[in-house]
Amino acid sequence: MPVAPPDSIRAFRQLHETGLLLLVNAWDAGTARVMESLGAKALATTSAGVAWAQGYPDGDALPVDRLLDTVEAIARVVKVPLTVDMEGGYSDDPNKVGELAVHVLDAGAVGINLEDGAGSPDLLCAKIEAVKRAAERLALDLFVNARTDVFLKGIGPADKRVEEVLSRARRYKAAGADGLFVPGLKTPAEIRVVTSEAGLPVNLMAMAGLPAASELATLGVRRVSAGAGMAQSILGRVAALTTEFLRDGASAPAPEAGISYPVLNKLMAER
Repeated sequence: MPVAPPDSIRAFRQLHETGLLLLVNAWDAGTARVMESLGAKALATTSAGVAWAQGYPDGDALPVDRLLDTVEAIARVVKVPLTVDMEGGYSDDPNKVGELAVHVLDAGAVGINLEDGAGSPDLLCAKIEAVKRAAERLALDLFVNARTDVFLKGIGPADKRVEEVLSRARRYKAAGADGLFVPGLKTPAEIRVVTSEAGLPVNLMAMAGLPAASELATLGVRRVSAGAGMAQSILGRVAALTTEFLRDGASAPAPEAGISYPVLNKLMAER
């Protein structure tokens, strides 16, 4: 198995210490290879993109063997650090989540995302603790990015959401989390409070209304994830091209819409 080397693990942690990490989200080895070739310092998977590529819906529905196959395939073709979106861990049993995290590390990743969704923060704390114990037993380092969906799902009164995020951040940090992911958080004033008081590197998700990267850096954000947006755009393009082809046999996409066959083939041959 392509276990990530220690220098890759250290490099990933260092990317969260200063500056702003712009993290693109791949869904298979090909997309990961293209993204790395364009200068990505690290890569993440998108749970939605991986699930859709395998013919499953997003939302803890992907069989874990398909997840592990995808992680291993990506790790085989890239050199930059890879972190994996494990959604809710595909189980409510913290020990099973811990075991899966070890398999993800064995497959070549250096970090994971675990989310609370609409569930209890108690459960995510238990999962983080189990993941850390499982990794430590095998002397494997692991960057756990704890995702809280307070803003994304509109949990609680709007004027209490920052307070709720910070409460969860303290608990997740105590459980062993290394980072805090708050998708849906967009207001500069609220971002500043969270980055100042969370006690963990803060990760946001690219979406409409989010300040520019330069402003996010000054607000103390350490990581911005592309999320599922690229996968949605690509599948939308596939739908458009398919519609054109089925209508009149059109099979030559506009030049700006693709990468040439020779360029792609050469890229996939390189390591």
